Amino acid sequence: MDDSFSVPTDACHTKITIGLVAGEASGDMLGAHLIEALKQRLPQAEFVGIGGPKMVAAGMCTLFPMEKLAVRGYVEVLRHFREILAIRRKLIRYFKDNPPDIFIGVDAPDFNLTLETMLKRRGIPTVHYVSPSIWAWRGERIRKIGRAASHVMAIFPFEKPLYDAAKIPCTYVGHPLADFLPDNPNQYAMREQLKLPQNAVVIAMLPGSRQSELQYMAELYIRTAQVISSQNPHVHFLVPLVSRETRNFFEELLYRLGAQDLPLTILFGHAHDAMIAADAVLVASGTATLEAALLMRPMVITYKMSPASYRIMKRKGYLPYVGLPNILAGRFVVPEILQDDATPENLAQALLNVVGDAVVTARLGRQFFEMRRELKQNAAEQAVAAIMPYLKGAV
Repeated sequence: MDDSFSVPTDACHTKITIGLVAGEASGDMLGAHLIEALKQRLPQAEFVGIGGPKMVAAGMCTLFPMEKLAVRGYVEVLRHFREILAIRRKLIRYFKDNPPDIFIGVDAPDFNLTLETMLKRRGIPTVHYVSPSIWAWRGERIRKIGRAASHVMAIFPFEKPLYDAAKIPCTYVGHPLADFLPDNPNQYAMREQLKLPQNAVVIAMLPGSRQSELQYMAELYIRTAQVISSQNPHVHFLVPLVSRETRNFFEELLYRLGAQDLPLTILFGHAHDAMIAADAVLVASGTATLEAALLMRPMVITYKMSPASYRIMKRKGYLPYVGLPNILAGRFVVPEILQDDATPENLAQALLNVVGDAVVTARLGRQFFEMRRELKQNAAEQAVAAIMPYLKGAV
């Protein structure tokens, strides 16, 4: 990759510049929510860095495609390491030449913390939005976070005490998802909108937002749908995919596996709509598990990655669970079927069990309601309040 890099001065010039970097779809959503809230307080501000389509639509000038950073797992990152490193080097140089008034790293800690450290050393205030999962694994990272971030904005309530103990400025802002997802999702209306039969059993299948995830997950999801369909012909599947590349990948695999006749609808985005319409959700671990919980939907969590990456992460983990609903509850409230245990037969059985158990569904609804209540803190306003003191000299 060529180190030469330039941006038209009229594209990213303003009296107040806020640097932002997000590395995947969930960060793009959080970043867009934050940009919109900041623009209400700082209409003269402009936002520059790396973001996805939602952040661009909110008014951000993005310097690189966000998809370049959307790689997960140790082995997978190594394959793209040189390209990611080159992007970060160019971004550091850009911000050195065009210093922002503040830099906000939205999640993506492996990329952002190094960037924040370099900028903080140059006197630029740095905020890290979304605490790395130091409570789940690699707790020693808190020292690196302290060196990198002037302030941490935590989205889960149990994170702030960890930073308080380490004397790192931190604000619990709540989770934006709890603010804007509907409090009472209307399954009937959503099925009408998606032209689904009201009496069908609908299962939403979310295999992940990255193409690298689909390489491990897509066949597993399709095989699972085949097993379920063979046992219950009245099931309809919804598969929301976030990009043309992931959609093409999934459609081609359907044909290769002879599964093109499955009662399955692929949606271009609209993951929340798919969950609202569903009786149950099969979801890859990550933010989507929290989205399903906030939408009050029963779920089965699954994940597969390269064996080497999984072994490394499992050795470093502190908790017996990986899904956010279980982490927030402090116990297993929804099934997790991971790696070698994640077979089509196991996933199909778990999903059919969830769909057929009204008692479990009602209990989950109560637990998910409490999660929503705790996370709903008007996150955007809380985040802006935490950021504004660092912009006193610029406003």
